[in-house]
Amino acid sequence: MRRKIPSNSALMAFEASARHGSFARAADELALTEGAISRQIGRLEAFLGVTLFERVGNRVRLLPNGERYAVQVRETLDRLERDSQYLMGQPRDGASLDIAILPTFATRWLIPRLKPFQERHPNITLHLAERMEPFVLTGSGFDAAIHFEHPAWTGMRTHRLLHEVLVPVCHPALLREGKGAVSMDELPRLHRRQNPDAWQRYGQETGIVLTNPAVGARYDLHSMQIEAALAGLGVALVPRLYIETELAEGRLVAPWPDGKSISKTFCLILPAAIRLSDGPIQMFANWLLKEARSSNPKP
Repeated sequence: MRRKIPSNSALMAFEASARHGSFARAADELALTEGAISRQIGRLEAFLGVTLFERVGNRVRLLPNGERYAVQVRETLDRLERDSQYLMGQPRDGASLDIAILPTFATRWLIPRLKPFQERHPNITLHLAERMEPFVLTGSGFDAAIHFEHPAWTGMRTHRLLHEVLVPVCHPALLREGKGAVSMDELPRLHRRQNPDAWQRYGQETGIVLTNPAVGARYDLHSMQIEAALAGLGVALVPRLYIETELAEGRLVAPWPDGKSISKTFCLILPAAIRLSDGPIQMFANWLLKEARSSNPKP
């Protein structure tokens, strides 16, 4: 069945004219004459059966239908350009994987470990994209996701990676500011916006008295909390696996007990139709599972 799609040249002429609000400026951008732009717009309007521009003398103005269509066309052309550049950048005889991932897990755990995988599989290019919430993986354009265990992944192939154990950490200078021993309740607390009751649960689990657990600055990401703790702004309750280097180097200290409960589990999620025996995804998945087992064994 033949698709009812306008020509690329007509869409490009329309998008440029809508963006500039001028046929003349669109003609300059596309290296065409103003008459050629006008004819392309005319053909597009005839194809759609809709008037897109109001012509007033030498000036043009988008009509409401044109404004809506311009947004849609611009998004489509931008996506087509990105996809084309993506393919143009693929190595010959190589493969690529698109992975959706939680941003702090990417920057604090995965990326620092990627170099050996890259050296072992130079023909595989990994593309990482931030996704904060679970989504429908099939048909999303992603080959896999690294995310929390969640009912939304039902029907997918889920492989557990790591358990998230929360631990309070702060800059060592915070503990030296008082004349005597400093209790946690005296220190400012840093919160992750998505877990507003984390400190309350921590106090209940450990028996540490927190007069008002909800008080303190809130951040969207664990990575923001960690940077705030490094800056001496307070105590952050963050996954231990994210701050192992800072603890080892003494840039952060954790004199308090870990949270007793495991809050979440990181998983590798694959579409149901993909198996670990399928080429590049097999290599990445097997490497990732092995890396997770060796770096942070289950308690």
